[in-house]
Amino acid sequence: MTKLLALVIVGFMVIQLIKPLGWPGLRRRGDFWKLALLAMAAISLAAVLGHLT
Repeated sequence: MTKLLALVIVGFMVIQLIKPLGWPGLRRRGDFWKLALLAMAAISLAAVLGHLT
């Protein structure tokens, strides 16, 4: 699950660099780092939840 999540977010980052998504907070090409922070948080959460079950 974490690998799939990482691939999806990396895809969003590539798209953001080519053509900004236009979502709130992601209007410029340089905002791709925000997606990286989101990816780290989501993967960490998935890992913690995976260890709890």
